[in-house]
Amino acid sequence: MKTQLTREKALELLKTYNQEPFHILHALTVEGTMRWYAKELGYGGEEDFWGIVGLLHDIDFEQYPEEHCLKAPELLKAGGAEDELIHAVCSHAYGIMVDVKPEHTMEKVLFAADELTGLIGAAARMRPSKSVMDMEVSSLKKKFKDKRFAAGCSRDVIKEGAEALGWTLEELMDKTIQAMRSCEAQVAAEMEALG
Repeated sequence: MKTQLTREKALELLKTYNQEPFHILHALTVEGTMRWYAKELGYGGEEDFWGIVGLLHDIDFEQYPEEHCLKAPELLKAGGAEDELIHAVCSHAYGIMVDVKPEHTMEKVLFAADELTGLIGAAARMRPSKSVMDMEVSSLKKKFKDKRFAAGCSRDVIKEGAEALGWTLEELMDKTIQAMRSCEAQVAAEMEALG
Protein backbone atom coordinates (compact mmCIF):
# COMPACT_ATOMS: atom_id res chain seq x y z
CA MET A 1 0.00 0.00 0.00
CA LYS A 2 1.48 3.26 -1.13
CA THR A 3 0.35 6.82 -1.72
CA GLN A 4 1.79 9.62 -3.80
CA LEU A 5 0.79 12.08 -1.06
CA THR A 6 3.78 13.22 0.93
CA ARG A 7 3.40 13.79 4.63
CA GLU A 8 3.83 17.54 4.06
CA LYS A 9 1.04 17.56 1.46
CA ALA A 10 -1.21 15.45 3.72
CA LEU A 11 -0.63 17.82 6.67
CA GLU A 12 -1.40 20.81 4.44
CA LEU A 13 -4.61 19.07 3.30
CA LEU A 14 -5.60 18.32 6.91
CA LYS A 15 -5.07 21.97 7.92
CA THR A 16 -7.18 23.17 4.98
CA TYR A 17 -10.25 21.65 6.65
CA ASN A 18 -9.18 21.60 10.32
CA GLN A 19 -8.19 24.56 12.47
CA GLU A 20 -9.20 23.35 15.94
CA PRO A 21 -6.05 22.39 17.90
CA PHE A 22 -7.89 19.38 19.39
CA HIS A 23 -8.59 17.95 15.93
CA ILE A 24 -5.01 18.53 14.77
CA LEU A 25 -3.72 16.89 17.98
CA HIS A 26 -5.98 13.87 17.43
CA ALA A 27 -4.86 13.55 13.78
CA LEU A 28 -1.16 13.69 14.73
CA THR A 29 -1.71 11.18 17.54
CA VAL A 30 -3.52 8.72 15.28
CA GLU A 31 -0.81 9.19 12.65
CA GLY A 32 1.95 8.33 15.14
CA THR A 33 -0.07 5.42 16.50
CA MET A 34 -0.61 4.01 13.00
CA ARG A 35 3.10 4.35 12.16
CA TRP A 36 3.99 2.36 15.30
CA TYR A 37 1.45 -0.33 14.45
CA ALA A 38 2.77 -0.62 10.88
CA LYS A 39 6.26 -1.40 12.19
CA GLU A 40 5.02 -3.57 15.08
CA LEU A 41 2.80 -5.75 12.87
CA GLY A 42 5.36 -6.28 10.09
CA TYR A 43 4.14 -3.66 7.62
CA GLY A 44 7.14 -1.34 8.01
CA GLY A 45 7.36 -0.85 4.25
CA GLU A 46 3.87 0.66 4.35
CA GLU A 47 4.52 2.91 7.36
CA ASP A 48 4.03 6.14 5.38
CA PHE A 49 0.70 4.94 3.97
CA TRP A 50 -0.53 3.85 7.42
CA GLY A 51 0.59 7.18 8.91
CA ILE A 52 -1.00 9.33 6.23
CA VAL A 53 -4.29 7.44 6.56
CA GLY A 54 -4.11 8.10 10.31
CA LEU A 55 -3.33 11.78 9.73
CA LEU A 56 -6.25 12.27 7.33
CA HIS A 57 -8.83 9.91 8.85
CA ASP A 58 -11.01 12.74 10.24
CA ILE A 59 -10.37 15.26 7.45
CA ASP A 60 -14.07 16.12 7.13
CA PHE A 61 -15.09 15.89 10.80
CA GLU A 62 -14.52 19.49 11.89
CA GLN A 63 -16.41 21.18 9.04
CA TYR A 64 -18.89 18.41 8.19
CA PRO A 65 -19.59 16.41 11.39
CA GLU A 66 -22.99 15.25 10.11
CA GLU A 67 -21.36 14.00 6.89
CA HIS A 68 -18.29 12.39 8.49
CA CYS A 69 -16.65 10.01 6.00
CA LEU A 70 -19.34 10.90 3.45
CA LYS A 71 -17.65 14.19 2.54
CA ALA A 72 -14.10 12.79 2.99
CA PRO A 73 -13.87 11.08 -0.44
CA GLU A 74 -14.52 14.39 -2.22
CA LEU A 75 -11.98 16.30 -0.09
CA LEU A 76 -9.34 13.58 -0.36
CA LYS A 77 -9.81 13.11 -4.12
CA ALA A 78 -9.43 16.87 -4.65
CA GLY A 79 -6.20 16.67 -2.61
CA GLY A 80 -4.77 13.94 -4.83
CA ALA A 81 -5.48 10.86 -2.70
CA GLU A 82 -5.82 7.46 -4.34
CA ASP A 83 -8.93 5.27 -4.06
CA GLU A 84 -7.06 2.87 -1.74
CA LEU A 85 -6.33 5.68 0.72
CA ILE A 86 -9.90 6.99 0.50
CA HIS A 87 -11.29 3.50 1.21
CA ALA A 88 -8.97 3.13 4.20
CA VAL A 89 -10.02 6.50 5.65
CA CYS A 90 -13.73 5.85 5.19
CA SER A 91 -13.58 2.33 6.64
CA HIS A 92 -12.97 3.67 10.16
CA ALA A 93 -16.59 4.87 10.27
CA TYR A 94 -17.98 1.44 9.30
CA GLY A 95 -21.37 0.76 10.83
CA ILE A 96 -21.54 4.30 12.21
CA MET A 97 -21.64 6.58 9.17
CA VAL A 98 -20.74 4.39 6.18
CA ASP A 99 -20.87 0.78 5.01
CA VAL A 100 -17.21 0.70 3.88
CA LYS A 101 -15.96 -2.35 5.77
CA PRO A 102 -12.40 -2.46 7.16
CA GLU A 103 -10.73 -5.28 5.17
CA HIS A 104 -6.95 -4.81 5.41
CA THR A 105 -5.17 -5.17 8.76
CA MET A 106 -4.36 -1.45 8.60
CA GLU A 107 -8.04 -0.55 8.27
CA LYS A 108 -8.94 -2.81 11.20
CA VAL A 109 -6.22 -1.21 13.32
CA LEU A 110 -7.49 2.28 12.45
CA PHE A 111 -11.07 1.28 13.29
CA ALA A 112 -10.00 -0.11 16.68
CA ALA A 113 -7.31 2.39 17.66
CA ASP A 114 -9.01 5.66 16.61
CA GLU A 115 -11.60 5.60 19.39
CA LEU A 116 -9.13 4.13 21.86
CA THR A 117 -6.57 6.93 21.32
CA GLY A 118 -9.31 9.37 22.34
CA LEU A 119 -10.00 7.43 25.54
CA ILE A 120 -6.29 7.06 26.34
CA GLY A 121 -5.68 10.76 25.63
CA ALA A 122 -8.50 11.77 27.98
CA ALA A 123 -7.17 9.40 30.67
CA ALA A 124 -3.64 10.79 30.25
CA ARG A 125 -4.88 14.37 30.76
CA MET A 126 -6.33 13.28 34.14
CA ARG A 127 -2.98 11.90 35.34
CA PRO A 128 -0.55 14.04 37.39
CA SER A 129 2.05 13.45 34.64
CA LYS A 130 -0.43 14.41 31.85
CA SER A 131 1.32 11.63 29.93
CA VAL A 132 0.85 8.08 28.62
CA MET A 133 4.43 7.25 29.61
CA ASP A 134 3.40 6.03 33.06
CA MET A 135 -0.06 4.73 32.13
CA GLU A 136 -0.89 1.09 32.82
CA VAL A 137 -3.58 -1.07 31.22
CA SER A 138 -5.20 -1.64 34.64
CA SER A 139 -5.89 2.07 35.15
CA LEU A 140 -7.14 2.42 31.56
CA LYS A 141 -9.56 -0.48 32.08
CA LYS A 142 -11.09 1.37 35.04
CA LYS A 143 -11.67 4.42 32.84
CA PHE A 144 -13.05 2.17 30.08
CA LYS A 145 -15.63 0.70 32.48
CA ASP A 146 -16.79 4.16 33.61
CA LYS A 147 -19.27 5.01 30.84
CA ARG A 148 -19.40 8.66 31.94
CA PHE A 149 -15.65 9.12 31.43
CA ALA A 150 -14.87 10.29 27.86
CA ALA A 151 -18.45 9.36 26.98
CA GLY A 152 -17.89 10.29 23.33
CA CYS A 153 -15.46 7.38 22.89
CA SER A 154 -17.52 4.37 21.86
CA ARG A 155 -16.67 1.33 23.97
CA ASP A 156 -18.59 -0.85 21.50
CA VAL A 157 -16.42 0.28 18.57
CA ILE A 158 -13.26 -0.40 20.60
CA LYS A 159 -14.49 -3.90 21.54
CA GLU A 160 -15.60 -4.61 17.97
CA GLY A 161 -12.21 -3.44 16.71
CA ALA A 162 -10.31 -5.74 19.08
CA GLU A 163 -12.49 -8.68 17.96
CA ALA A 164 -11.91 -7.90 14.27
CA LEU A 165 -8.16 -8.06 14.90
CA GLY A 166 -8.47 -11.26 16.93
CA TRP A 167 -7.06 -9.53 20.02
CA THR A 168 -8.31 -9.26 23.56
CA LEU A 169 -9.35 -5.82 24.76
CA GLU A 170 -6.28 -5.83 27.04
CA GLU A 171 -3.96 -6.55 24.08
CA LEU A 172 -5.45 -3.68 22.09
CA MET A 173 -5.12 -1.35 25.09
CA ASP A 174 -1.53 -2.38 25.78
CA LYS A 175 -0.43 -2.01 22.16
CA THR A 176 -2.18 1.34 21.73
CA ILE A 177 -0.62 2.73 24.93
CA GLN A 178 2.80 1.64 23.59
CA ALA A 179 2.00 3.23 20.22
CA MET A 180 1.03 6.51 21.85
CA ARG A 181 4.17 6.46 24.01
CA SER A 182 6.23 6.16 20.83
CA CYS A 183 4.90 9.43 19.40
CA GLU A 184 3.92 11.51 22.45
CA ALA A 185 7.02 13.76 22.45
CA GLN A 186 6.96 14.29 18.68
CA VAL A 187 3.23 15.15 18.69
CA ALA A 188 3.75 17.62 21.56
CA ALA A 189 6.65 19.27 19.71
CA GLU A 190 4.65 19.53 16.50
CA MET A 191 1.66 21.04 18.32
CA GLU A 192 3.96 23.59 19.95
CA ALA A 193 5.47 24.47 16.56
CA LEU A 194 1.96 25.01 15.14
CA GLY A 195 1.47 27.61 17.86
